[in-house]
Amino acid sequence: MISRKSALSASILLLAAAGCGAVIDGRIDTRAAEARATHPPLGSFVEVDGRQVHYVQSGAGPDLVLIHGASGNVRDWTFDFVDRLSDRYRVTVFDRPGLGYTDPDPVYAGSFDARAESPAEQAALLHAAAERVGVSDEVVVGHSFGGAVAMAWALNHDPAAAVIVSGATEPWPGGLGPLYTLAGTSLGGATMVPLISAFVPRRFVKQAIAAIFAPQEPPEGYEDYVGAGLTLRATSFRANAQQVRSLRPHVVEMSRRYPDLTLPVEIVHGTADDVVPIHIHSERLAEQIPGARLTRLEGVGHMPHHVRPEVVVAAIDRAATRAGLR
Repeated sequence: MISRKSALSASILLLAAAGCGAVIDGRIDTRAAEARATHPPLGSFVEVDGRQVHYVQSGAGPDLVLIHGASGNVRDWTFDFVDRLSDRYRVTVFDRPGLGYTDPDPVYAGSFDARAESPAEQAALLHAAAERVGVSDEVVVGHSFGGAVAMAWALNHDPAAAVIVSGATEPWPGGLGPLYTLAGTSLGGATMVPLISAFVPRRFVKQAIAAIFAPQEPPEGYEDYVGAGLTLRATSFRANAQQVRSLRPHVVEMSRRYPDLTLPVEIVHGTADDVVPIHIHSERLAEQIPGARLTRLEGVGHMPHHVRPEVVVAAIDRAATRAGLR
């Protein structure tokens, strides 16, 4: 049941959006064009069921697939992490659906549609894309939300091994905070998201990146390289919010199947991660999967692949060795 205060707030949002529609649309288009110009696609495209999937592939050796987290794109991995591995793996990095330059599912693309691709649907799309570009017997790596997608890949597509970095893989108590709670709804997706996309200042991006890396600092040059403007495009911001908001019931169902996994699983997680807490996610995941190995990083936040990349690389090497690929 909607309260009178909530109904009034909704009416104000709708009136504001309607009254400023032309201005908002103009700013959204301008900002999106700027984001594409300053941060163009880094790789190539492969078509899956009429959708374009953006990927970067480099190196030679056993196949390694990297999947980014919420609000991200391939640039989070290509900032410097791919270069640490491409001497001994063929590394393939994908933009997840609706983010970066991978098309969202048109079924979920309406402004008032609060639904989103599940981790299983995202894994199915990216796995099909991986097969089309020659990937096989892969080690799949997922960070944050990408950890849920990597786990869906492990459950449904028989990779050689999985590595989960700060993964959102388990049901969590409580909510997600006002941004995701509102932006991921039908009303918020149609009204709040365009306003954010059109008017959010650059300092918001800087603060958001700082919060994700806390208590560590982002590496020099990361903010300019990663292309946060791509995420602030209205379609991507909406897709991201809806994916995050709808994630929990999917990991509830997925987590019931984790004990059936038999592939090598390596898990890396910082003990100071306030975005995806280790005690809720990775500690529980390690208990559920037979033979899973958890590496705890004392005092490290949500971004171990930037803060302690050598540890994540070592986990990938262990997974590949356990799978008989090295």
